Amino acid sequence: MARPLLFLDVDGPLNPYAAQPERRPAGYTTIRVPRDGIGTDSATPRIHSKPLRVWLNAGHGPALLALGYELCWATTWMGDANRWIGPVLGLPTLPFVDFGDALFRERPDGVHWKTEALIAYAEDRAFAWVDDEQSEADHTYVGARHPAPALLHHVNPRIGLRDDDFTALAAFAASAGTA
Repeated sequence: MARPLLFLDVDGPLNPYAAQPERRPAGYTTIRVPRDGIGTDSATPRIHSKPLRVWLNAGHGPALLALGYELCWATTWMGDANRWIGPVLGLPTLPFVDFGDALFRERPDGVHWKTEALIAYAEDRAFAWVDDEQSEADHTYVGARHPAPALLHHVNPRIGLRDDDFTALAAFAASAGTA
C-alpha cells in the first residue's frame, strides 16, 4: 500500500507568520527571503522591497520525515520551497503542486483555491493537508469528491505546527493503514 501524501503549506504551519512580529517563537530561526520586484518588462523599473521574514523550526523537518508520509509542497512558494524552506528544515527536494491558473483564484462556492488541485494531484491516494486557510467548504468538497481518506488539518498561523499537530498526523497515517 502506498504511503499517504502529506501536503505542506509553508506560511502558517511551518512559518508562523501571524505571531507577534517582534517576538520570534521559541525554537525558530529567522531567514530573510528576497521578494521579487514588481514589473514584467525592461521598460518598467523594478521596485525592491524589504526581504520577507520567515521563521522556521529546524526540528520540524525530522519530525515530518518520521511520520511515514510522502511529503509534497502545497504552497504558493511551489518549487521555491525547495530552495528556501527545505534546506533549513533538513528536508530533501520534494515534489510540489503546481497551482497554475488556480493560484489565488477566488471560487464562488467558497472552496479554497488549492483544494481542487490537491484532489487532482492525490488521485485516489489518502492524503493529509496542513494549512491555515481551510474551511468547512473544503471539508465538504473533499468528502464529496475524493474516494480515499483525507485529513484537512488546520494549523494556527500564530503558533505553527506543534506536538499535537504531529500526533494528529501520525494518527491519521495509522488509520489509513500505513504506519
